[in-house]
Formats: sequence, structure tokens, C-alpha cells
Amino acid sequence: MFAVVKIAGQQFRVQKDQTLFVPHVNGNAGDKVEFSQVLMIDQDGNLTAGNDVKAVVKAEIVDQVKGDKVIAFKMKRRKGFRKKHGHRTHFTKIKVTDIA
Repeated sequence: MFAVVKIAGQQFRVQKDQTLFVPHVNGNAGDKVEFSQVLMIDQDGNLTAGNDVKAVVKAEIVDQVKGDKVIAFKMKRRKGFRKKHGHRTHFTKIKVTDIA
């Protein structure tokens, strides 16, 4: 059984007991969250999609983490212009506990 769920504007294919990194979701480690925007669900080969889906994905927040450092470096040759900018994107590690 799997479901396609929309979390923070991105779509994820999730299964029960799966751990994945999603864009930042408010909450602390151990908090329970529910995602009600389920786009598609597969129950033993029976696909349901669109407005017919009446499911909720329940998950638990495992940790709040940062991604790898990304550096944007801009330079114009012979002009003395150099600009270095870096950032680390915030992610939330969640574990799917149930698809109901």
C-alpha cells in the first residue's frame, strides 16, 4: 500500500514505516503530524485518485536537519567583482506511521 501526498508544495510517494526528508515542517522531534492532501492511493492494486481519495497520512517528526551547503559564486573577470553567497536548506526528517 502506498500513497502520493503533497507536503509543503512537493509530491512524495510514501509507504508505512518509511523515513524521508521533506521541506521544513513546523514542530519538534516526537510530534505527530497529519497530511490530508493525498493525491492518489493504492490499496492492494486498487488505485484511487483525485477527489475520490478520502485518506490521511499520519507521520511522526524524527528530527529537524539542514541540507548540504550550497555556494553561489558570481564573478566578472577583469572588473574586480566577486560575490560569494552560501546557504543550507532546512529539512524535516519524518517517519510515516499510518495511511488511513
